[in-house]
Amino acid sequence: MNLDFLAFGAHPDDIELGCAGTLIKLARLGYRTGAITLTRGESGTRGTPEIRSREFETAAQHMRLAHHRTLDIPDAAIAVTQINKLKLVRAIRELQPRLVATVHWQARHPDHIHTSNLVRDAAVLSGLKNLDMKEALLSSSEQSGLEALPAWYPYRVLFFPERYEVPISFVVDISDTFEQKMAAIRAHESQFHGANMAQYGAAQTVLTRPEFLGFIENQNKRWGDMIGVKYGEAFYVREIVRLDDPVAAFGEWCEHAFP
Repeated sequence: MNLDFLAFGAHPDDIELGCAGTLIKLARLGYRTGAITLTRGESGTRGTPEIRSREFETAAQHMRLAHHRTLDIPDAAIAVTQINKLKLVRAIRELQPRLVATVHWQARHPDHIHTSNLVRDAAVLSGLKNLDMKEALLSSSEQSGLEALPAWYPYRVLFFPERYEVPISFVVDISDTFEQKMAAIRAHESQFHGANMAQYGAAQTVLTRPEFLGFIENQNKRWGDMIGVKYGEAFYVREIVRLDDPVAAFGEWCEHAFP
């Protein structure tokens, strides 16, 4: 399978919060998109792995993904190890994404920090033709067919920020897909404030506060303001970006959008 854009998250709902609007926009444009969550979220305060899996399935439909899956890395124990890198390398080689996206490494949750570093490393290792994929700790199903997977370098790795202020390389206009993004987020009923949250228990987290979804909206509004649109999603690229035609790349300056 050849994907145009593949997003990685540590837990179910991470991708939805970070770049669901972009995924939906790209799908509307005819691109093939995918999402992979490294864990089942089994260590979270609310929900169960089964509940969170169902929520991820529903969110994937809202995001119009061509492919989605959950890996078997333990929640709250993601580590930057060779075995975990190879799990991601296998996925990248199978799906051959042109662009890969994941959370920025400046994050609060250690799983998010390690996910960011794992994706960055795996994107490079995946392109090494002679990489030794015969890792003894891989399961038999993961080892099956490894030799047939060709090396693959994604064109770029993009990083979407969480709460911390980080440098921004570009912003995607998601004004037309913001409501669908929020529907994908709200599909995770066990995690966020909503009409059905009580059925998942009384324990409260920062995500169950009604203000949290307001924070996400305000964050996307702020990034949208930076480019003169209603809503935006921000990304950072570590490499210098090549532009052969700056005039075409930057387009018309909309002065009316910036008082």
